[in-house]
Amino acid sequence: MTTPSAALASRVLTLAGAPALSGFRVQRLLARLQALHAGITAVHTQFVHFAEVSEALDEASLQVLERLLQYGPRRAAEGDAGEFFLVVPRPGTLSPWSSKATDIARNCGLTAVSRLERGIVYRIEGLPAGDAALRAAVAAELHDRMVERVFDSLDAAEQLFTHAPPRPLNHIDIQGGGREELVRANR
Repeated sequence: MTTPSAALASRVLTLAGAPALSGFRVQRLLARLQALHAGITAVHTQFVHFAEVSEALDEASLQVLERLLQYGPRRAAEGDAGEFFLVVPRPGTLSPWSSKATDIARNCGLTAVSRLERGIVYRIEGLPAGDAALRAAVAAELHDRMVERVFDSLDAAEQLFTHAPPRPLNHIDIQGGGREELVRANR
């Protein structure tokens, strides 16, 4: 999929949003990326939204969802030229944006929407294809690895909605075992 649009892949809808960064922020990011590789000529950003749904949305519900996700600047989409990076919250976490947006959707009668999540699509022009080390360096500039993850495709964002049973609670006797007990538990 070259441009994010409404699509149903299993139970996840993908909906395009507004440009994600202001012109000023794009220029700052471009300068940082050009320090990595002088051939980088442009950066394009766009919010993309993912909706986990329990059932297919009818046309009226889809229109309500699309209106809810139309916020921010009303600039035209910046195109799909350049190398693709998708930055999303780390799978297995629930972002504050997701929590609030999901509540709003449910309050608007969208009961089939189980969860909403948001990511940013970055298109980097002038980045040579096939240079894995440079791509990793660029990805490091685009996200906070403590709370975000970078994917190479929109389809990979379905990982945001994987459901695993909770693991049992473990106790670590730090007082009795000290640092060694913590090191052992981390292994």
